[in-house]
Amino acid sequence: MLLIEDLTFRYPGADKDLLNIPHWQVEAGEAIFLTAPSGSGKSTLINLLAGIITPQQGTIRVLDTPINQLSARRRDAFRARHIGMVFQQFNLIPYLSVADNIRLASHFSALSTHEADKRALRLLDKLGLSDMEAGRKAAQLSVGQQQRVAIARALINEPQLLLVDEPTSALDTGHRDKFIDLLMQQLVLARTSLIFVSHDASLRSHFGRHVEIGALQHDAA
Repeated sequence: MLLIEDLTFRYPGADKDLLNIPHWQVEAGEAIFLTAPSGSGKSTLINLLAGIITPQQGTIRVLDTPINQLSARRRDAFRARHIGMVFQQFNLIPYLSVADNIRLASHFSALSTHEADKRALRLLDKLGLSDMEAGRKAAQLSVGQQQRVAIARALINEPQLLLVDEPTSALDTGHRDKFIDLLMQQLVLARTSLIFVSHDASLRSHFGRHVEIGALQHDAA
């Protein structure tokens, strides 16, 4: 599913690499919990895996495609077809409807508008949101409902890889555990691989494989 080789990344003006990962491999179907202290490069790594940013050196292969070697336009199209993302703040557009927020994710995909709408309503139904709620503006939803919309948006194109970046940091324990359980249920249905990023080590029990970002780094070897 994912292969990293000889990756280095540093932000402009920095005097050293933020990330230096000689090798990392993720198999299809794995659910991985990736943790590290704040500021250690977790979100940067997620953005690299998604092709939002590119490394100074090395190769990132997703489904055997070297995504960092693609043009920005082709990375956008590849991400839309193969990679889903759930962000810490969900990144919904507040003045758009639930349905329109999800439709945006299918813009670069091969889905027709009709098929995207059918798939969106099917996902929302599985996640406990009605057709009526699909017409509501995102700003009118509760936090829990916004979570479910974010999952539906991430899964609309049936991605092979799902990247989840600190989505539970503002939630209490009950809502947090419910969100993760809901996410895992959808992963089983969609046969999607998951990399879940968090600094909260108490979430480790939900995942089959645990990875410390420091263990991936060259300096930790």
